[in-house]
Amino acid sequence: MDESQTFYKNCSIRESTVATLNKGTANPFYNIFLFQGSGEVRIDFADYRFDGNIALFSTPYQHIHFRAEPQLSVCALQFHGDFYCIEYHKKEVACNGLLFNNIYLQPFIQVSSGQFQELQELFSKLASELNFTDTYSEAVARAYLQLVLALSSKIKIGSMVSGDEEQTRHPVMQFKALLEQYFYTKRQPSFYAEQLGISANAFSKKCKEHYQRSPSELIHERVILEAKKLIHLTYRSIKQIAAELNFDDENYFSRYFKKHTGVTPTTFRENVGISIAADLSS
Repeated sequence: MDESQTFYKNCSIRESTVATLNKGTANPFYNIFLFQGSGEVRIDFADYRFDGNIALFSTPYQHIHFRAEPQLSVCALQFHGDFYCIEYHKKEVACNGLLFNNIYLQPFIQVSSGQFQELQELFSKLASELNFTDTYSEAVARAYLQLVLALSSKIKIGSMVSGDEEQTRHPVMQFKALLEQYFYTKRQPSFYAEQLGISANAFSKKCKEHYQRSPSELIHERVILEAKKLIHLTYRSIKQIAAELNFDDENYFSRYFKKHTGVTPTTFRENVGISIAADLSS
């Protein structure tokens, strides 16, 4: 595949370059980028360095910008939630919260040469099915996508080292637990620094060292992640979601959401849709 695109019912694969990708805008698709090289990538608030064989994952309306050789070749796989619902298939691939929708984990995996070749082959097979328009090809394409996600999840789980007791008591890990408990109502970094018993400056420094962003950025990112989940995974109105997230009014929530995603909550729901998983929880 060269600078071409294969597209079929909300799923596409295309060969591109970093320069071309950087000209694009955030979109309502899940994205998997497969490439080899070194450089940096900024995803929303955070900057990450990469080197080697890389598979990078992003969710709808995440902002991505590469700082690497402009002609670095990237194979980009995009799929909409209507084509493959990661929430509905969570038992099969365990990718939600691992590859996608987790502000605490690195958004890419470094893979071996053999794993990279295996992912390339799956991408190629998926692309070949997207050239057809029959029901069987659509089913096969979904199966290949599921294999990509399952293999990537397996690789990421294998690369994660479980923390010992000392690590779990580290301030940044304690902050993660506190943030999960209080982000609905407590959005000032000073609150978390006080809970941890350290100065605001020390708290900010430790967060930046571990998570590549400030406490404020992590707090905002956690609120936006929850907002996206509620918009995508429930039938609640935007007004109800704003109230649940402790915003004073719907308009303020909409401005906050657009500031951090580039689109309003209504536009996000229109383009990303409401997941079929919402029916399971209703």
